[in-house]
Amino acid sequence: MQTTEVETHEGSKSKVRTLGRVTTLLFSVLILVGAAFLIVLINSTEPKAEREAATRETAMLVDVTAVTQATHRPIISGLGTVEAAQDIALMPRVAGRVSSISEHFIPGGFVQAGETLLTLDPADYENMVAQRESMVEQAESDLAVERGRRDVARRDFEILGKDMDDKNPSLALRKPQFEAAKAALKSAEAMLSQAKLDLARTKVTAPFHAQVLSRNANIGSEVSTSTTLARLIGVDEYHVVMSVPLAKLSQIAIPRPGEPGAAVKLRDRAGWPEGTHRTGNILSLIGAIDGDTRLARVLVSVKDPLALEQPEGTPVLLVGSILFGEIEGRALENIIRIRREHLRQGDTVWVMQGDKLDIRDVTVAFGDSEFAYISDGLAHGEMIVTSTLATVADGAPLRTGAVANDG
Repeated sequence: MQTTEVETHEGSKSKVRTLGRVTTLLFSVLILVGAAFLIVLINSTEPKAEREAATRETAMLVDVTAVTQATHRPIISGLGTVEAAQDIALMPRVAGRVSSISEHFIPGGFVQAGETLLTLDPADYENMVAQRESMVEQAESDLAVERGRRDVARRDFEILGKDMDDKNPSLALRKPQFEAAKAALKSAEAMLSQAKLDLARTKVTAPFHAQVLSRNANIGSEVSTSTTLARLIGVDEYHVVMSVPLAKLSQIAIPRPGEPGAAVKLRDRAGWPEGTHRTGNILSLIGAIDGDTRLARVLVSVKDPLALEQPEGTPVLLVGSILFGEIEGRALENIIRIRREHLRQGDTVWVMQGDKLDIRDVTVAFGDSEFAYISDGLAHGEMIVTSTLATVADGAPLRTGAVANDG
């Protein structure tokens, strides 16, 4: 009897252990099924949102600008050297000792045309004038005497003409002697004129409105006709010899004689205040390229270069200085102008066609330092991409940011 109870008790424990295992297994299965359901649920909802986000990210955000077709004048840039339009080494026409000097005849001084700069001692030349005057008086007297002799000879010839040798009437009438007296008078008058001219030349005058750059004579200096007294430059006009690339030369309007040349804006970046400039005009094309730079050269005229008649603060040009010049070129009609940085490699332009990128080949008619002038490949009103893109592919999707006007 006892044995049977023990067996029954052991059997009950075995059933309890089996039931616990089943329960644990069931909970585990439920947990796994729940986890699998959650994974399936997540996978069924998230991927679609991720794909849409990826699609939005591939449309690159760009800035664009509208291009316009119009008439434009390109700017041709170059460097130029300032030169005096009139530059002379002043020399005397006669020799002598300097007796006086004008107060304006100093380095940096301004002198007017015809102003006396210095005077040579005139005493020797005054004496020469007196001598020549006496020679003229003597020649006039000789001519009067010879005229009287000729008149007497003519009367004698008329009275005794039929008894004289008709083969040489000029000798009988003293014509050679009379002509010699006339020639002597002319020679004396010419020497008197030269003496007066030399006397006048003892006053050395300025040939034009000028500035004195240097002076090499002082009171008491003995000078000859080969002595350089000073260096003078005209102040009414300076020239700028400007170098430009040969390829740009066709776009510069070279004027004919009497016509105004293209305007040129000149700046001294080192010496003038920011924003200041002077204006000149093209005079001519110099008919030879520079041997060192192989560039063409044009001559630019600048009036009143020292700003003597300009408002206060106007910058002045100094001979020998280097100026940056911008020449207004010929008009380009029906052309599209874009900034140089918007012209891409290989003469292409990025155009926004709808919402796609169109890499467009264009024809560049001309280019200056700031703009490219497009004659073919772009149409009025088209939108070009001005942004810098890391990757470029024809047909890539785009979306716009800022919109501006190019040029």
